[in-house]
Amino acid sequence: MRPTAVLFDADGVIQRPDRDWSARLTSLVPTDGEAFVADLMAAEKPALVGKVDFRDALGDVLRRWNSPVSVDEALEPWSWFVAEPAVIALIQSLRAAGIGCHLATNQQGYRRAIMQDERGYGAWFDRTFYSCDLGLAKPDPAYFRAILGALDLPASSVLFIDDNVANVEGAASVGLRAELYDLSAGVPALIELFRRHELPQTPSEVL
Repeated sequence: MRPTAVLFDADGVIQRPDRDWSARLTSLVPTDGEAFVADLMAAEKPALVGKVDFRDALGDVLRRWNSPVSVDEALEPWSWFVAEPAVIALIQSLRAAGIGCHLATNQQGYRRAIMQDERGYGAWFDRTFYSCDLGLAKPDPAYFRAILGALDLPASSVLFIDDNVANVEGAASVGLRAELYDLSAGVPALIELFRRHELPQTPSEVL
């Protein structure tokens, strides 16, 4: 039987960077750029579950590294992403066929606001589940249990798609159908994934 709902990760599944954010971040300090970025990523983790404001955490890191860059300038790379139109079209095809499509992504509040409020991601999905709202993040099995509870669906009826192995394993551990997919593999690979799960594979299939 085909799934009744699909959970889509964001980064690496429906969206990709449109500029070299890593190079920009390493340039924010004169030396040890890679260590600085690692510090930034560590500082972001509590913000992913809504425990701290990411702007504050980012400001602390910039001060610790004596960076001359403002918080607003340092935040810019988190907005350097673009959704893949072909994937969004496929998601709309699933919804037209009666398949529930939901966003399941780890994001801090700043990026959530860009995705949900500025770029209208909520219109593309039946429901959106951001880690900063849930207070839980992938790959914690509790994150997936919270979503299943909100949807009131059995795990076996839900397909989860992510580009991170640990996240896929976390979803599978609570009984979801979990598949690894990365946009770098191309949209045809996603269409083949849909085929394996007996899901509509092109917009024309639901017309």
